[in-house]
Amino acid sequence: MGYAQLVIGPAGSGKVITMSTYCSSLYQHCETVGRTISIVNLDPAAENFDYPVSMDIRELVSLDDVMEELGLGPNGGLIYCMEHLEENMDDWLAEELENYKEDDYLVFDCPGQIELFSHVPVLQNFVEHLKRKNFNICVVYLLDSQFMTDVTKFISGCMASLSAMVQLELPHVNILSKMDLVTNKKDIEDYLNPEPQILLSELNRHMAPQFAKLNKALIELVDQYSMVSFLPLDLRKESSIRYVLSQIDYAIQYGEDADVKVRDFDPEGDD
Repeated sequence: MGYAQLVIGPAGSGKVITMSTYCSSLYQHCETVGRTISIVNLDPAAENFDYPVSMDIRELVSLDDVMEELGLGPNGGLIYCMEHLEENMDDWLAEELENYKEDDYLVFDCPGQIELFSHVPVLQNFVEHLKRKNFNICVVYLLDSQFMTDVTKFISGCMASLSAMVQLELPHVNILSKMDLVTNKKDIEDYLNPEPQILLSELNRHMAPQFAKLNKALIELVDQYSMVSFLPLDLRKESSIRYVLSQIDYAIQYGEDADVKVRDFDPEGDD
């Protein structure tokens, strides 16, 4: 059985920088603690990495080439590239995955176009392919903490995350990244454990009166079903990275099959 993170997030919240930073910090942390992970680039528009990439979609298709040859814009070109990946899952992708062992841990660095994980079926089919290869998968949804400046953006981030949950049907760990850049952490903490009545009051204050019933339904969806929550991630702190990684590992049951380590005790020290 293999293990995988599918790292996604909206481009509008600085996701490209956020995600490459997340993958880089995760790789460095695992290298420090003696743990092996493999980073896989699924972004055909990616340029440079400060960590080794073990599998790269650009070997199959590049956004620059697609835009030049087909005359497509960035968004249309990216959709074309991902659909081309979908068409080659049984060939290129299957061949690349053969290079990994059963218990390997892969981190898939995905593009930031929201359509790919909200309503276009490409990533959904990609996930199904990984499942057939016996991978346990967790979605890591990254949202820039600096994007969370008011209640309307918080609800927008929750709905985007919920859309990905419904589309991909996988365990989710939602992360507020770049916490080290937040000047007033109290503002962010209000959204980590939000009070529904306060959220509703704030939302009604920001929105026109005709949206009152919609606002109430959105807040109830987030609150009553506890479907969306966020973990803060401060990349300056090893403890923060370790805690977030432990939550992801728990979601995919990583390490549960490992042998139990028995601590050696000194018999003479026993009473």
